[in-house]
This record gives sequence, C-alpha cells and structure tokens, in this order.
Amino acid sequence: MVLPLLFAAFLAILFYKCYSSSNIAENISPSEFITVFPITDTGLNLPDVDYNYYYDIVVYGGTPSGLCAAIAASREGLNVAVLEPSSHIGGMITGGLCSSDTGNLDVIGGLAKEFFNLVGTYYNNKGEPAYSFEPSMAEKAFCELITESGADVFYNKPLKENGGVQKTDTTITSITTVDECVFYAKVFIDCTYEGDLMAMSGVSYTLGREGTDKYSETLAGVRPFSYINNFIYSLSAYSPTSKELFPGISNEFSGNIGQGDSKLPAYNFRLCITRDSENKVKFARPDNYDASQYKLVLYWLYTLKASEGYRDLNIKDVFYLGSLPRRKADANNAGPFSSDFIGYSWHYPEADYETREYIYNQHKEYLQGLLYFLANDKRVPMELRKDVRKWGLAADEFIDNSNWPYQLYIREGRRMIGDFVMTQEDLQTNCEKLDSIGLGSFSIDSHNVQRVVTTDGLVKNEGELLVPIEPYQLPYRIIVPKQSEADNLLVTVCVSASHVAYSSIRMEPQYMIMGQAAGLAAKLVIEQNCSVQKIDINALKALLESNGAVLSLP
Repeated sequence: MVLPLLFAAFLAILFYKCYSSSNIAENISPSEFITVFPITDTGLNLPDVDYNYYYDIVVYGGTPSGLCAAIAASREGLNVAVLEPSSHIGGMITGGLCSSDTGNLDVIGGLAKEFFNLVGTYYNNKGEPAYSFEPSMAEKAFCELITESGADVFYNKPLKENGGVQKTDTTITSITTVDECVFYAKVFIDCTYEGDLMAMSGVSYTLGREGTDKYSETLAGVRPFSYINNFIYSLSAYSPTSKELFPGISNEFSGNIGQGDSKLPAYNFRLCITRDSENKVKFARPDNYDASQYKLVLYWLYTLKASEGYRDLNIKDVFYLGSLPRRKADANNAGPFSSDFIGYSWHYPEADYETREYIYNQHKEYLQGLLYFLANDKRVPMELRKDVRKWGLAADEFIDNSNWPYQLYIREGRRMIGDFVMTQEDLQTNCEKLDSIGLGSFSIDSHNVQRVVTTDGLVKNEGELLVPIEPYQLPYRIIVPKQSEADNLLVTVCVSASHVAYSSIRMEPQYMIMGQAAGLAAKLVIEQNCSVQKIDINALKALLESNGAVLSLP
C-alpha cells in the first residue's frame, strides 16, 4: 500500500506544479497530463508517463541567438522553452569566442548590448560594456538573463534524428527529442548552428559556395590565393624526405576562380589560455597523437624564420591571441597553419550525431596535438617551444570538460533558402531594407576552405575572404522560410543568405540581434493569429525599437 500512496502523492504534487507554474500554458485539460519537469529529475522510474510539454514558443538551441529569442518573448509574457542539445548554454560566446567580433559598436543595441553591459558590471567597467571577457563570465551573464526572464531551459535535449518534427501541412505541431520528450508550441525558432530543426521541417537550404553566376557576386566561389593566412613564402607541397604531399594537402585542383562548390570554411576551437602559472594546465599529449601530421607546420616555421632574417619565433606566429581579463587570451587561427583544421568541416552539417561527435573529436585531437607538438617536439625552434610552454589552458574555465571548450566553432553550415536570399550587393550597395530588424557591420570574413597543391608544386590555402564594409540593414525576410514550407518557424542562425553575405552575417552580435527580433516576431504571430510571413512588420519594428534595438543606418 505504501508505494501506491507515494506514487499518488507524487502525481498530485506534480499536477499542482503544472497548474501553478507561470511558465506553462494555462489552457490544459486534466486529461493532458503534462510533466513540468523531466521525470528523470525526480529519481523515480516511471516509464509509462508521457513526457509532453506545452508552450507558446519553443526555441531550439541555447546559443546566444536562442537565448535572446527566448528572453525577448518571455519578457512579453509568453510561455517559452529553450531546448539545448548540450549541457551548457551560450554557444560560441560561452565556448571560447570571448574576444568579440563586434564590428561597428554603434549598431549593437537591444539584448545584445544588454548582455555586454551586464558582463561589464562583473569587471566593474564603470557602466561601460565589456567586449572581451572570460567564458565563465559570459555563461554567468546568460544564465542570469535567462533565469530572470522566466523562460524554461531544458539541457541535453537534441532532436530525435528520425521523426523529430511533426507537421500538419505547413505547420509544425510538435518536436520530439532523443529521450522521447514531445514539445508542442504555436511558434518554433531554430537558433542552432547546424539548422537541424529547419532541415527536419522540410525547409529548403543549401551548403557551400555559390558560383559567381548564381547571384552575380564578384566574391563568390573559388577565390584567388589570398595573402592573408596563407603561405606567403614559397614552400613545396611535397616532403623532401618522402617526396609525397605533406599531410592535410589535397591533390585536387582548387577549382576555377568563381566556380561554386559544396565545400565549407574551416572550423576550429577558440581556446581560453593563460600565462598565469597558478592557473594554467599544460598542453597535454592527446591519446592518438601522431607527430607526422605536423610536418608541414615544421617546414613552414623554418621557411618563415629563414625568410625573415632568422628572427626568434613566438606563439603569435601560429595563433592570434585576443586579450582577455585576468591574464587570459582567446586563441584563434592566424597564419597558414594554425588552429583551423582546413578541409575537415565539409561533412559536419549533414552528418548524424555520431559522425558529428567523431568530427568534433578529430578537431580536438588535431589542435591538442598541434599545441603539444609546438611545446615539446625538439625539431621545433627552441625559442618557440619555450614561448608556447609559457602558456596553458585556463584551469578555471570549462572545468567539467578538462578545460576544453564545449562548442566547436561552426563558422558556416546549412543556409536556408527563403523567398529572399541576402547577397553581396545587400552588404555593399543595396544596404537599406524596409523590413530592417537590426544592423550588421562586420567585414565579409570567410576562413580558408581547402589546402591544395598549385600547378607549380607549392602549397596554398584557398577560400579566405576579408573585405571591410559599412553597416547594412538585416531584413526580417532572411529569418523567414517560404510559407509553402513552414508557416510557424523562424530561423536566426542558418539564415537565408549566400556564402558571401553569410560571411559577414555569421557573427554572434548579429545572431543575437536576429534572435531578439525572432522572439518579438513570435509574439506578433500569436497576437495577430497569422503566419510568420504575414506579421505586421511595422509593429515588429516599433516593438524592437521600444526594446532598444538599432534598426537604422548611422
């Protein structure tokens, strides 16, 4: 008798929580038993209980964009859930990208500016925002903002790979996670770097680089070999000992200038490193370490040294170090052979979860191996080894992940194809948009796509773009799918843009700006009882401006 009574008491308490929670829709009948909190959190084994959740808005992806979407909507009184596939929120900003790619600071407003201001208070910035900060401080700020908003956050909730999206005609009715939790909502927002919800919903998308003929873009497709982040001094693509190509060099022709392909810019990790001896963890040897994979960087280092008067080399000859508080640095790609694992990103967006984890680990072992090689291999110039050994992973960052960033830097993945596709001219010559939801300003910035051997036997990287631009307006149309494909879905990261345009749009402040716009647009969808394509755009702009967004060109 005791166990049935305890079980009945548990259900009564849980049922009470369902109806007393301010974050769950109120129009639920007793027959639709809804668990407010995952049953696994109770410690009880109740396999017969359905895991059904009902919200006004479900945001898939706790990236900065997703958090801004959720906060914006929740502050408007809507019941919002954030489903984060991993165990941490904040995407790249809490995952190491902490020396921010901001562009023109005057165009950053709304929740994005609020976030940077809040981080500034942690460092006593005298009322000024912080655009360089530690990953742990970024996560603290996002947790504070999302908690205050009242939105519910569910961790470790990736979409079910098969049957993860349920639709009636063009309307998404619910989505199902791998643990069989079903989330119902009136509006769904995909804020992931991968765009899985978008793709599973049957929305059109593309991958890779369009050719110059697709949208008449002068920067499209295969590019001439750039001077930036390339082998600026001649270096043979073939090992002088084996006469074979160095590891990591493709023996395929890079392609004709302007030719389109399905290849993607390189991914990497943004490491948080430090010179503080009391807080650093030395660069460790990875399990599958193979020093032969770094032959090319070794030959490049000696080529560089000889070409520049045999000067002493240091860590900045291999990495860009963005300065962070408390003697830390945000380590990013710099030069021809660095943290970018060129050529290994191409299959990630379309891969299943198991293969993505494999690609994640490939990138991790590559970078761990590179750091270990530079710090310890006796063939590396001594002064460089000594300088690299002054640094280590920050011991007080990513403490539950062996001080390694949680998030792989997915610079570009799927890109939606909506009724309107943003292209190069929208960043350079046709910058004003009547449906503006914010501004972008960062350079057109694509990292290298492939490492190839040239016709004369030299090694070169291909794909780099770095073209400064003036601020431009981000139109609402780029976060909206075609109505014939999905009428209650918004997409704030994998937006409708060409590769060239996306190379500027892809920065986190812009993702945050579009996330806030999506959260407020979802409110209007529900209020006006219309599709995401049919909202009153002037009402959205007024709502954005009342929440501090910057919509007009300075």
